Amino acid sequence: SRSAGRVQSVALRLICDRELEIEAFRAQEYWTIDGAFTSPRGDAFGARLAAIDGKRLGKLDIGNEASAAAIVSALKGAHFAIDSVESKPVKRHPYPPFRTATLQQEASRKLGFSSAKTMQVAQRLYEGVNIGGEVTGLITYMRTDGVDLAGEAIAATRNAILKRFGEPYLPSVPRKYTTKAKNAQEAHEAIRPTDLFRFPENVRRVLDPDQMALYELIWKRTIASQMESAEIERTTADIGAKGNDGKAYSFRATGSVVKFDGFLKLYQEGLDDEEDEDSRRLPALARGDGVGVKSITPEQHFTEPPPRYSEASLIKKMEELGIGRPSTYTAIFSVLRDRGYVRVDKKRLIPEDKGRLVTAFLEAFFKRYVEYDFTANLEEQLDRISNGEIDWKAVLRDFWQDFTGAVGDIQELRITNVLDALNEILGPHVFPERADGQPARSCPSCSNGQLSLKLGKFGAFVGCSNYP
Repeated sequence: SRSAGRVQSVALRLICDRELEIEAFRAQEYWTIDGAFTSPRGDAFGARLAAIDGKRLGKLDIGNEASAAAIVSALKGAHFAIDSVESKPVKRHPYPPFRTATLQQEASRKLGFSSAKTMQVAQRLYEGVNIGGEVTGLITYMRTDGVDLAGEAIAATRNAILKRFGEPYLPSVPRKYTTKAKNAQEAHEAIRPTDLFRFPENVRRVLDPDQMALYELIWKRTIASQMESAEIERTTADIGAKGNDGKAYSFRATGSVVKFDGFLKLYQEGLDDEEDEDSRRLPALARGDGVGVKSITPEQHFTEPPPRYSEASLIKKMEELGIGRPSTYTAIFSVLRDRGYVRVDKKRLIPEDKGRLVTAFLEAFFKRYVEYDFTANLEEQLDRISNGEIDWKAVLRDFWQDFTGAVGDIQELRITNVLDALNEILGPHVFPERADGQPARSCPSCSNGQLSLKLGKFGAFVGCSNYP
């Protein structure tokens, strides 16, 4: 009574592989040296040690407290001055309007919605609400890979920008977007409000809070997609000092100043796991300036394991691999949860033992079908079938020959063969290292038996080779 599927099982494998990475991860200690400085005008700013004797510091180069303390000691009483200041203008362009996957990702990051909830709320906005006695659809179709807008929608968007924000925020020519997603199906345009002049505040009274939040997100993203780029000035300053050990130390400070906010006035995309550096500002600094030193502080850190996937980051990963379709992501997450393969904790997907067991089985005996490229290639073939480029019977025949062969091979196996393979793959998880130093799989009761996975009436359990 287990299930597998060409998209479901690959999504589950991604979640399980990430968990294995986290379990195998061993934290490494490293130190950073931060300086708190003041400019000649007395403005405070921070910088981090970036190079010693002209050699760039890698993340783990200062590996312990003694090394960090030696650097701090070498910099006691040192004279610090600005070695170089470089400012360059950078343009940040707006994001394309929403398609299904990006809507699910942003609603997860910004509103805390699951992909299923996002689609339910979007469905209601699409089907329509009662406005002035008439049922009116507020957004276009929400299952789409398309990022382009109809001509009249672009014109309406540009008019709305002009009315709301004025001429500086309107580019001289409309923006055109193309999708980068593999296997994109672009029959529909991007997800946008059906009427761009139906401002969020105008519909607040006819929508519930969830509908209002999602409508506002879609409206803002659509309008922002046609707005002028933001202009940012990025500044990098290098601050040098000669240590009393004779070495040259260089600290680096970075900051940004928004010269023109453009689309950022309305919309900023959410982040999954990174930090944004654009918010720091630097005071006016010039080459040759001496700077004051408030403190030089060593700080201990430990490397961190990769984060578990959220629904948003898993959709992003599946898209990169060309796996699944906008209409399938929500159903896949529901299946994985309903079957007890994964659980969600603090918006992160954690595999249950049942999910790890089924993934280990598929990797051991149906490896071809949970390979990332297999599913992506099959999706491509399905597209070519729908375009009339290849014969569907030939695709099925090729698939079926391999698949029946694989099933036939497995029918010949004994349960013990299967359990041996699962013991091997799941060993580190099921039989973790023991505190008493004994082999992980020696039986704690009789000491001469070997622990291994067994199958019983209620599923898999861990038992001793001497039992019964």
